Amino acid sequence: MTLEVALIAAYRVVGSLPALRWPLAGGLLAIFVDLTDLYWMDVLDLGGIPDYQVFDKLADQVYLAVFLVVALRWTGPERTVAVALYLFRMAGFVAFELTGERAVLLLFPNLFEFWFLLVATLHHVRPGFAWTRPHLAAVLVPLLVAKEIQEWALHWARLFDNVTFVDALDQVRRWLAGLVGRA
Repeated sequence: MTLEVALIAAYRVVGSLPALRWPLAGGLLAIFVDLTDLYWMDVLDLGGIPDYQVFDKLADQVYLAVFLVVALRWTGPERTVAVALYLFRMAGFVAFELTGERAVLLLFPNLFEFWFLLVATLHHVRPGFAWTRPHLAAVLVPLLVAKEIQEWALHWARLFDNVTFVDALDQVRRWLAGLVGRA
């Protein structure tokens, strides 16, 4: 294990823990930390990460487990759906680990993450929201479509494999500067 792996792993763990106390803000922070570990990988030069996809999927298990601990405090359909989606993603994680094939993640999208953030948001803005089957379908279908698009872009088309996080930030900066320049 390189020092870089150890530091980024610690960053991922620490970034996941606030969700235990503040599900919505902590959940958003955990996702932000997950996305920005690529930044640290780009700027640190401490031995590298030998296989980022394997490392990332293992590190994801930390925030997903934290999300599950929070979801187990929920009741009714929120809890049932969360546990089912967590187990579904865990099956995908195991399949990915056994095959090493990123495309398998399209068959097992991380819908649990989106569900967790949605429920945490509802608890924040509409406490006591009562789920019905039509509510569940109306929410889960668009969440699945959005997540499949994301999984396709990341793991099938691999649209971001050759773009560093620093390059992406620079592209956003240039785009924003262009907007400001036109105003």
